[in-house]
Amino acid sequence: MSKKQEPKILSVTDLSTSEAKWVSLKKVEFVDQTGTPRSWEIAVRKTTSKSGVDAVAMGNIFVHPSKPPATMLVIQYRPPIGKYTIEWPAGLIDEHETPEEAAIREMKEETGYKGKILDSSPAVASDPGLTNATLKLVMMEVQLKEEDDIMPDQKLDEGELIERVMVPLSELYDRLMKYAAQDKYMIAGKLFYFAAGVHFAKNSGYI
Repeated sequence: MSKKQEPKILSVTDLSTSEAKWVSLKKVEFVDQTGTPRSWEIAVRKTTSKSGVDAVAMGNIFVHPSKPPATMLVIQYRPPIGKYTIEWPAGLIDEHETPEEAAIREMKEETGYKGKILDSSPAVASDPGLTNATLKLVMMEVQLKEEDDIMPDQKLDEGELIERVMVPLSELYDRLMKYAAQDKYMIAGKLFYFAAGVHFAKNSGYI
């Protein structure tokens, strides 16, 4: 689908839990470590798979016979922040899928490539101060051939508009910093933490 205009937020209104398809708001009453009663407001996903994990993110390494290792980033407009995010491919886990099955499916849909799973993380918190949502980071490898210069077709859902960008791993941190310097972009935390961790490990002298 060709891009006709830049997206824009038209309105932001309150949404009742009964109307919400994907999330609901809950109030948690608890007692803290000092015995003090407290409360917390949280957002809860309505779609959690049988695995108990909500989503997967696909860290990915593309290996080419004559080019340096690279990773594929996806760029899409995210209404909650009103900006384009720079992310690794990611998606929700369907009800009867394992996180690893979802990772292979989502990687194929968003990028057009079938990846081989290298590693799958434990379930981790997405934003524990706000929500109980969890995800797994599934690291994948895609082996390219010398002639693989044209990206395969994506298989996106209705309403998904996802741009793909291939970035050499050695340039990832610097490229993300350049995106971050532009007001219309914001880097997804899970991707930036990876890139910043690798950058720090290489340049800090501590490791």
